[in-house]
Amino acid sequence: MKWAPSPLCRTIIAFVAITLVCLIFSDIAVTTVEPWPEFRRLLAGLITPNFFGTEKLTQAILYTLSFALLGVVLANLFGLLLAVFFSSRIVRVGCAIVRSVHELFWALIFLQIFGLSPLTGILAIAIPYTGIIAKVYSEILEEADSRALETLPTGTGRVSAFIFVRLPDVWAQFRTYSMYRLECGIRSSAVLGFIGLPTIGFHLESAFKEGHYSEVSALLLLFYIVIASIRVWVKRGLLPLYLIGAVIVLPWGVSFSLSNIARFLTQDIVPHPLRVGGGENMISLFWDWLYMMTVDQALPGILATVQLTMIALVATGLLTLVLFPLISPLLMGRGCRLGGHIFLVIMRSTPEYILAFILLQIWGPSMLPAVVALMLHNGAIIGHLVGRYTETLKLRQDAVKGVNRYFYEVLPRVYRPMLALLFYRWEVIMRETAILGILGIATLGFYVDSAFADLRFDRAIYLIILTALLNIGVDMLSRLIRKQLRLQTSLELS
Repeated sequence: MKWAPSPLCRTIIAFVAITLVCLIFSDIAVTTVEPWPEFRRLLAGLITPNFFGTEKLTQAILYTLSFALLGVVLANLFGLLLAVFFSSRIVRVGCAIVRSVHELFWALIFLQIFGLSPLTGILAIAIPYTGIIAKVYSEILEEADSRALETLPTGTGRVSAFIFVRLPDVWAQFRTYSMYRLECGIRSSAVLGFIGLPTIGFHLESAFKEGHYSEVSALLLLFYIVIASIRVWVKRGLLPLYLIGAVIVLPWGVSFSLSNIARFLTQDIVPHPLRVGGGENMISLFWDWLYMMTVDQALPGILATVQLTMIALVATGLLTLVLFPLISPLLMGRGCRLGGHIFLVIMRSTPEYILAFILLQIWGPSMLPAVVALMLHNGAIIGHLVGRYTETLKLRQDAVKGVNRYFYEVLPRVYRPMLALLFYRWEVIMRETAILGILGIATLGFYVDSAFADLRFDRAIYLIILTALLNIGVDMLSRLIRKQLRLQTSLELS
């Protein structure tokens, strides 16, 4: 009898095969002549943090928190409103578009409009997070018990039904997710410093480029402390005070010109042939411009983005298989689990952009730093969730121990939830892959950043639109695969 692989098995084989092809044509190499001396200096700096070497450190932390708080609160307000009307196709499509563009791309756009005004940082976080929150909140509402709606009088409005019937049932889940989104917002806020906003990332980049690794260590430690203690200092009663303080702290004195905003929106982002005109040849010139952009920049950027995404996705899955046992009570003792928790907290709290930036300084420009950064960050996130999921599993009293328990008892039970999470993160990995091009890796972000640097805003917007379409396509494909394979992600894992 011939063995026929299951649909799940065929899917995994296909993804691994595609990844192997991508690896053959990828630039995976250490390009620095002597990386180890620099790595030793980095390690020496990490164990000797200097908390007094960075000027305006307190101010940078306050700015980081302020951008995150204001951006996430705005996103929650608008995301909650959009979640009520998420059944509308216009709302779904709009949310898919805004969340498919990374925060750094939004920041690069708003830098041209508002400069280094606080509006740049707040809107860069608020806009994509609104789309993400609306999607997640709508999914929570769909999975919640809706029997209470049957008791409502005929003619009750959708908003009234939501506020008085649906919201109380899902409020605890909304609050938990908003806390997680604030943690993500702090990470995003830190990364905004790499494009000039005065957050902790600005000082981190400067310290690293100058070789002040003890300052880098201090900045990272403070960042981890802020992330790890978020459930301690974020209290519902203090939130209004935090928001008022965030508005007061930010430097609102930065001015911007309304005429520059109007010119950017009506002229600068219009493709050059259409902007300058050309009479009868305008359409021909526009097609030449479109062909040049597509062949010379878009296609190479898309290929590199997809290539790096596939390698990082499969690498993340493999790393997750190694990481989740570190915090599983079914596989590790208490002491080992504590060390595993600390490692996973550090890895998932460090944005991929910062990890890739650090590794690029040591290994040089190639895809290797990006692959490792994406693998470590996303592997730690999924490993943490799967490890926590194993706490709910009950094994028989006579279950095997050691390696056999991992392969024959635990792994079969967590494999499908792990794959669901991995496919769920596929779009996120794609978004991060594109943005890593700003660091010099030849993904779409590389060409977007180059276009902004050359003040060719029409080219930048065209490439950002392609990035959004690519992310939307991956999200749709991920949903289709999860549906076909019946891979479900429970609320505890999402």
